[in-house]
Amino acid sequence: MRSTDIWSEEFGAATDTPILLIMGSMSQGVLWPDEFVGRLTAGGRRVIRYDHRDTGMSGTADFATEPYTWNDIKNDVYRVMDTHGLDSAHLVGHSAGGLLGQLIAVEQPKRVRSLTAIASSPLGGGEGQVLMRALTGQPQPEGSLPEPTPEFVAFYRALMAAPPPESRRARIDGMIAEQRVLHGTGLPFDEDAARRLQERVYDRARDLSAVANHRLAAMADPDFEPVGVLDQVKAPTLVIEGSHEPAKPGHGAVIAEQIPGARLMIVAGMGHTLPLETHRELADAILTHTAE
Repeated sequence: MRSTDIWSEEFGAATDTPILLIMGSMSQGVLWPDEFVGRLTAGGRRVIRYDHRDTGMSGTADFATEPYTWNDIKNDVYRVMDTHGLDSAHLVGHSAGGLLGQLIAVEQPKRVRSLTAIASSPLGGGEGQVLMRALTGQPQPEGSLPEPTPEFVAFYRALMAAPPPESRRARIDGMIAEQRVLHGTGLPFDEDAARRLQERVYDRARDLSAVANHRLAAMADPDFEPVGVLDQVKAPTLVIEGSHEPAKPGHGAVIAEQIPGARLMIVAGMGHTLPLETHRELADAILTHTAE
């Protein structure tokens, strides 16, 4: 498999404490909001965000001829760190990015100064299987993680059955509808801000359809996540979940229970996205957690 170009950018002074932001599956780095990033840099942090392979301005692949797995996506995190000259950094991951951070904290503990997992699921918890059972109407076995909200399930069932949008406007409208569902019901939804964000996502993507390769990568390696290893995490860990999380409700508490010394923070009103109303609280918590 050939190496894939990874787009990244950094903010703040090179001598500041480094934070690497890891976004979730099929998501561009610019979903880490500029205002949130600005708060971190104003707090004396060197902040790096990047586009996963097959998202945004990073390289895209023909999965049929250049397949990869989530292990490769995880190794891209190391590549970004190496490119920016970081032997170690504070890792802040959102959703699947938080899962990647957990795995790296187990795999290469010396490279993780601290870990923050936002709107994430526990490593090895079977979140993907929980989601698929929910979408297909199968019962969840006893002991499974909590399943998504009914509104979340209904939206994605309809999305899977719908034909793909053909125009830019239709595609962006669909992206806004998805963002609305992920936003949850705890805070007002700013549709104008959502449109500006999704237009940016659409316009900066090399190939917007390539994000589907992340699902193929997950299917290519169903045993990607080791089970029962979170007690090996040594990095100070902050787990953040919104009170109105629609995709992974209650998963944060499971992470915090399994990582020794981890602290759970519930953000009132927040769903699965990072709206403006949450930026100060999130940034202040992360600045405190990453103080050295």
